[in-house]
Amino acid sequence: MNLLLDTHVALWAITDSPRLSAQARELILAPRAAVWVSTASLWEIAIKHALARGDMPVSSQQARQYFTDAGYRFLAIEPEHAIAVEQLPHHHQDPFDRLLVAQAQVEPMRLLTHDATLARYGDTIVRV
Repeated sequence: MNLLLDTHVALWAITDSPRLSAQARELILAPRAAVWVSTASLWEIAIKHALARGDMPVSSQQARQYFTDAGYRFLAIEPEHAIAVEQLPHHHQDPFDRLLVAQAQVEPMRLLTHDATLARYGDTIVRV
């Protein structure tokens, strides 16, 4: 199964955070799971880390290395992903989250997220 991790789920997974649910851990560690992180997540990390707000303790370069070390694959942002964002209902306003939803729908993949609002986008979204 192809799993696309929401930014915070990906960060929680690589830091073994207690915020990562047992269900998420099980899905990520499943032998048949291919775990993906979007370039959009690296972009989000870069922006938030550069703003030094405190909610993003690692840089995008550090995150990329951690994701690589964990064996995660990287999903590029393709034109089809950007175009699909336009067709999404306006359940969520965050541009990074909207792009992740579009990527999950286009590929298709299951998007693992902790965000209840994202779960409104349908069965490709798994709230963990």
